[in-house]
Amino acid sequence: MEWIILGVVAVIVVYGIVTYNGLVAMRQRVDQAYADIDVQLHQRHDLVPNLVETVKGYAAHERETLDAVITARNRATSASGPADQAAAEGMLTGALGRLFALAEAYPDLKANQNFLSLQGELSSVEDKLAAARRFFNNAVSEFNAAIQSFPAVLFARQLGFSEREFFDVGEDRRAEMSVAPQVKF
Repeated sequence: MEWIILGVVAVIVVYGIVTYNGLVAMRQRVDQAYADIDVQLHQRHDLVPNLVETVKGYAAHERETLDAVITARNRATSASGPADQAAAEGMLTGALGRLFALAEAYPDLKANQNFLSLQGELSSVEDKLAAARRFFNNAVSEFNAAIQSFPAVLFARQLGFSEREFFDVGEDRRAEMSVAPQVKF
């Protein structure tokens, strides 16, 4: 009888250790995915001033649009946490969209090799950023599900595991993105 009790206790302890180690691995995956987003955001933020400077030479009188891009970039670089960063990045994306729309009005700018190169780099970073966000949100989803599942839910909070936020664009930006852009000639 003592062996049975000892065996049951050993199984519970081993299961607890395996569950704890699994949660630690998932938390690390979430942290690593967030760091990947951070790297892509830094690359994006580094490209924006170069893009604005290139456009300034051709469209100096479009100061309001250029200022909006710089303001949005500065807010994005100072944002903290996934929700705040997602909102700030949404503003930056909108401002960059206006900047590229502005570039359409200047044929010389559209043909400028530096502008085209920066635009291509930014497009590449945007693609990598979208993939990093998807990976991060998937890792957060798995982590949150794991700490909410039985039996981990019984001890996860006491061991310092808490839910993470998704990298979400927010309700306002989602509503804005659901409307097709107006194209007029």
